[in-house]
Order: sequence, then structure tokens, then C-alpha cells
Amino acid sequence: MMNGRSISAGKARGTVLKIDGAFSFLGGVDGSTGELKGDNKGNISDRIFVFQMGKGSTVGSFTMYDLKVHGKQPAAVINRTAETIVATGAVISSIPMIDRIDVSLLQNGDDVTVDGDIGTAEIHNVKIMGSVSSVILSGGRILMLRRPDDASSFPGIWSLVAGRIEEGEGAEETAVREIFEETGISVSRPDAHLDPIFIREKDIIWKVHPFLFTHDGTDVELNSENLDHRWVMPDELEGMSTVASTVSAVKELLKKIRCP
Repeated sequence: MMNGRSISAGKARGTVLKIDGAFSFLGGVDGSTGELKGDNKGNISDRIFVFQMGKGSTVGSFTMYDLKVHGKQPAAVINRTAETIVATGAVISSIPMIDRIDVSLLQNGDDVTVDGDIGTAEIHNVKIMGSVSSVILSGGRILMLRRPDDASSFPGIWSLVAGRIEEGEGAEETAVREIFEETGISVSRPDAHLDPIFIREKDIIWKVHPFLFTHDGTDVELNSENLDHRWVMPDELEGMSTVASTVSAVKELLKKIRCP
């Protein structure tokens, strides 16, 4: 369940049609058919229409109402950030709408229920799985691990020390265990942590608990889960192929230990 903000009341369940970036209903969709125009393809009628935010002329609100008149309106609208044009159009057209949702977690074809009364969205075709991702900091450098190209999750990328939370484990306990299993490094308590980050991978949404541990020494004993390792400076992460949100999470964790 994703918690956002209610913009227009009502409930709906349907299939996601998602476009990237901002969207203008004026010029972006045929008000009589629901067909998207320009570079965007598809028909928004009875779909859970997902985009970052609205843009364009206030006439876009009346385009949404035109869709309603022709029975071609979306079942619901989900935005990252609601703006006045789309919000007004949703209200006058009685289209359930919510915002403050991380739309990167939604994909075309998802089966989603939107509750515009309380501001939530539920994706029915995904599993939520808990995991940890840990920065190991030694001498100003961060340990990065290279995942195999045939790994079942995030193949071929560079990652922090990460792993799934097992049943009965706490996130911190998992982090300490995974660090020892994957690197041979023993740690105790984390020096910093963040609130969970959510990342979509196929039909899984990972609820990732980020940690930072400081460590003396750079000796690493890899197990079979990773192919290689590097100790890198934080600014080197920008040029590496990593899991989404890795760079931003590292920056926030480093801020916590440098600016307590």
C-alpha cells in the first residue's frame, strides 16, 4: 500500500497506463475518444492514468470534463505532484485522484486500486520484500560489490552490501549478517541509518533499509554472491552502474556522520 494525498474523492481499480514526465490534457488527449496524442500512445479510458504532474493551459480541466461527458475518462489519476489544472479537472469530472506517490514504483499493466477518499494506491500484482543496503566506510572510501551477470536480482551492477531480511530478523541484524557473509568483515552497531527506500524490480518492490558502518582496514573475503569489489571515493559512484537511489542514499548517510 502506498500512502499519498487525496485530491479528488472516489475509489477505482484498473490497469495502469503510465507516461513519463509532465502531461497536458489540452492537446495531449482526444476528449471524445480518450486516445493520447503526439509521442504518447494508448487510450486512457477506464485506465489508472499515471504521470509526474500536469502542465499547460487551464482549458485542460475542461478537456478532462469532456472525457467524462463522452464516457472516456480515466478510472483514476495518480501524480507525484498535483497542480491546479489536473486537480480541478479531476474534481469537476468526479475522477478519483491522489498525489505524493512515487510513480517510479508503478509500471504499465499494473493492477492498481486507487482510494481517493484516503489518498492510497495498492498494487495487486507485486510483492513487498524487506532488504538492507549497507555502506562500509573505511578511510573515506566506500566498498562496492560487483554482482554476477546471471544474478536473480539486479544482475551485473555494482552495489553496496545488500541482502534480504529473513523471517524473524530485524533490519540491523540482517545488515550485520550480510556484511560478514559477503565480505568477511565484522561490524557491530551502525553509525547511521535512513528511513526505508522503496525500489521496483519487475514484480517486486524492495523495502530497503539503508545503513552506514565505519570500519578499519580494507581486507575483503568475497563469497560466491559477488564477482569483484572496489573501494571507491563517494564522488566515483556517479560513474558506476548502480541500483536506483544508491548515490542519493550514500550522500544522505554521509551527511549524518559529518553533520550530527
